[in-house]
Amino acid sequence: MTLLRTLHQSIRTQAGRLAYNSPFYNWSLGGSVPPKMLFSPTDVWKGKCDDARWLLNSGAFSIGGDRLELHNANWHPEGVSDIWIKHIHSFDWLRDLRSLGGHDGRRGARLMVMSWIETHDHWHEDYWRTDILGRRLANWFAGYDFFGESADDYFQEAFMDSAIRQLRHLRRSLSGSIYGLDLLYAIKGLIYGGLVFEGREEYLEHGLHILDTQIDKQILSDGGHISRNPEQLLQSVQILIDIRTALRQGGYPPIEKIQHGLDRAVQAIRFLRHSDGNFALFHNAQENTDDTIKSVLMHAGVRARALKSLPHTGYEKVVEGRSILIMDTGKPASWPYDCDAHIAPLAFEFSHGRERIFVNCGSHPTSTDWQDALRSTPAHNTVIIDDRNICDLHDDGRVRYRPKIVEVSRDDKRGSTLIDASHDGYVPQNGIVHRRRLYLANKGFDFRGEETLTCMLGLAKPHCVAIRFHLHPDAKVSLVKKGREALIRLNNGVGWRFTVEGGELAMDNSVYLGSGIRPRKTKQLVITGTMETDRRQFKWALQKEGA
Repeated sequence: MTLLRTLHQSIRTQAGRLAYNSPFYNWSLGGSVPPKMLFSPTDVWKGKCDDARWLLNSGAFSIGGDRLELHNANWHPEGVSDIWIKHIHSFDWLRDLRSLGGHDGRRGARLMVMSWIETHDHWHEDYWRTDILGRRLANWFAGYDFFGESADDYFQEAFMDSAIRQLRHLRRSLSGSIYGLDLLYAIKGLIYGGLVFEGREEYLEHGLHILDTQIDKQILSDGGHISRNPEQLLQSVQILIDIRTALRQGGYPPIEKIQHGLDRAVQAIRFLRHSDGNFALFHNAQENTDDTIKSVLMHAGVRARALKSLPHTGYEKVVEGRSILIMDTGKPASWPYDCDAHIAPLAFEFSHGRERIFVNCGSHPTSTDWQDALRSTPAHNTVIIDDRNICDLHDDGRVRYRPKIVEVSRDDKRGSTLIDASHDGYVPQNGIVHRRRLYLANKGFDFRGEETLTCMLGLAKPHCVAIRFHLHPDAKVSLVKKGREALIRLNNGVGWRFTVEGGELAMDNSVYLGSGIRPRKTKQLVITGTMETDRRQFKWALQKEGA
């Protein structure tokens, strides 16, 4: 089925390329040009002044602290990832110039918009892509009151002509070409166009019709995003907030489907955070430490109850005292939403107060090499057999040979919780099922784990087993009692003791990419052993010193 879908999409893409790349098609985008915009949709999100200064002073675009200088590339950078192409041509950076404000910010924005219009008057295979086009139009419309209203007639006429041509193409090319977050951004651009230009109500209606189906498809019934990525969930909520705000500005009544989507999603956002207010590192997410989460929750205006589980998205959370355990109990996202999925069923993170202790290794905002490496099973707190990934990855990022069965149950008692989960991800390789039981009690000071590996088909050969526990860089660790135990000390001075039964304990190097672009050196504890019979079990415990 996946192969047929891929082939169908390839045929549609090729057909679209042939249809759009012609003088006749570019002529067909012409027509009446709106004399003005009815209003400029409010952009409630803060930009970064430092990034704006880099852009104006050095011509360098910025993502998550990474910089890319175009030099004389004239909007056509070579040898860069699609991440940069999207960022540059979607005009997400207009928000930074607006935050900088003043004459320099306004003039810089106007000059760059005009430069792009003069360079890309006709359809382009890369820069008029539907996913980029929707974002660009939304950013242009939202920023127009900043850079466009005070511009001369020549700029305003060129802007309106380019915007309506792009909007016509977006309307024609929207359905069936993209999915997921990219589709939501494209819908947002189409809805904005239908709102800000008089007489374009059909664009608004078309966008709202697609949005109606996508909210139910992408925002699952427990509030998580279909990709299982916390960052994509956050951006989805931002898009819904922006559309809700623009509809209010345009005088339209509230749309229940949007509000219901926000109600669900905000609960999931709160669920996926540690006590420091930032995300756990699952499925290509970073912590997101720039106050974006706090801003999104404020603008959503939703009161969310605390959840213990996201059963449809596939996460469990335990809060005991000041300790938090978040566990991945789902399968990798289904195609085509799995291109960023990490392959580590039953991985977990653990924190106490604002101190993270056991963390997954994270991701990178721009480097695809780092992103690919950190998708691997060993980059997570879970069991690894024979130093192999649980699943294989296609060249295009899709997951294959994924677990077919992931089961989970939990037993909540007063003062303690037990999560019992298993997956069959190793069955295609060696017939082994991994069962993980995690127990948290004693006000969060007593955290225990039991790892059971079972081969139902008869073990063909011995297997090397490693259970990895990656530590946050702020957690300092040392082996004690001749290497049989580990002592972990946090920044607040609190000590935790890690003990093992059934395997050998070692300490190894690790990396942490929880935020930004530079990996931080850290350590990991590793329990190792050999599985020589049809059943092998390991036990471990993390307990606060003196508790």
